[in-house]
Amino acid sequence: RFGALVVADRVCLELPRGQALGIIGPNGAGKTTLFNLISGNLRPRSGTIRLEGRDLTPMSVQARCAAGIGRTWQIPHPFARMTVYENALVGAVFGAGLRDRDAARRAGEVLERTGLSDKAERLAGSLPLLDRKRLELARALATEPALLLLDEIAGGLSEHETPALIGTIRSLREDGVAILWIEHVVHALMAVVDRLLALNFGAVVMQGEPAAVMASDEVRAIYMGMEVR
Repeated sequence: RFGALVVADRVCLELPRGQALGIIGPNGAGKTTLFNLISGNLRPRSGTIRLEGRDLTPMSVQARCAAGIGRTWQIPHPFARMTVYENALVGAVFGAGLRDRDAARRAGEVLERTGLSDKAERLAGSLPLLDRKRLELARALATEPALLLLDEIAGGLSEHETPALIGTIRSLREDGVAILWIEHVVHALMAVVDRLLALNFGAVVMQGEPAAVMASDEVRAIYMGMEVR
């Protein structure tokens, strides 16, 4: 809560490895705040955040990253004056704790997986939006996360750019990474996630099978602004 404003109101969820959970809701619903609580950028007034049985609640952002939480940001934040490869290497060294050849190998792997190998020596600040989004994902993957938080990673991409991103995210889920994904590009979510969770004013409205959540009159009224008669 911020003063009298409750932004995460008894939000309870769990996510097994190898599953993807989509988070939807209108602007101001508390979606990014939920991510900030999980990643450690904010501390909850009450409640706990656990990863594979380990209580992460008192831990710093850096410690949570090392424990297995990777995150992308809605607006990409690359190290603009470093190369694409160096950006990925930062994740491998300071997130996954890898060194020397192991770190170099991991950085190369995630650039290959995200389609950035041919841009490894370019300055990150020179990349167009699609490649910046890919680099956000690559840096998060370089930390070797058990849980990957994706914050509107498809936002701003064109219709022909989105399928490749969907394929990459789907493959990560199949590899056993747990994925928590905030996204307004609903068709991208529907192509990947196993469940949807709808938030409004910091509270869970509904959670369940994606088609059932999107068909809910309450969710349609809140999220899509549709008057349901």
